[in-house]
Amino acid sequence: MSGAIMEKVWGLFGMDPAEDKEEEVENYEAQEEVENEEEEQEERKLWGRRNNSKVVSMPQVQQVKMVISQPTNFEQAANICDLLKQKKSVIVNLEYVNKDVARRIIDVVSGAVHALDGHMQKISNSIVLIAPFNYDIENEMARDEIKNKLSVSWLRNN
Repeated sequence: MSGAIMEKVWGLFGMDPAEDKEEEVENYEAQEEVENEEEEQEERKLWGRRNNSKVVSMPQVQQVKMVISQPTNFEQAANICDLLKQKKSVIVNLEYVNKDVARRIIDVVSGAVHALDGHMQKISNSIVLIAPFNYDIENEMARDEIKNKLSVSWLRNN
């Protein structure tokens, strides 16, 4: 009923309500396109070059590499030093090497460890752990042995 009344009112003013509705739809669509373009421009401003300086890359998880080496002669000490330069930790097993050769290998490797600010830990009489500067070697067993050997009672209880 209200639709019929509105049609009569539009007729009095000499307007066709169907044409007016088409114009409204066209105007609405044009306005929507303009708004979408404005939103896209705002997004470009937000995500564009201006804000790239605030983007921080996430650090990637590095895969830890450990190498076990059983040198049989002195020349293989250079290979162990190269692995240390590549930031790989190395377990050196000197069980199958003569004592004099083992001592020379340890001397060369310990020099490389010192020069590269690495870490060296004796595991047993013939096994040594060598780690680059970005690794920390922590030995809980050595701490317990030191505490047990101390005669100070207040340290032993902790």
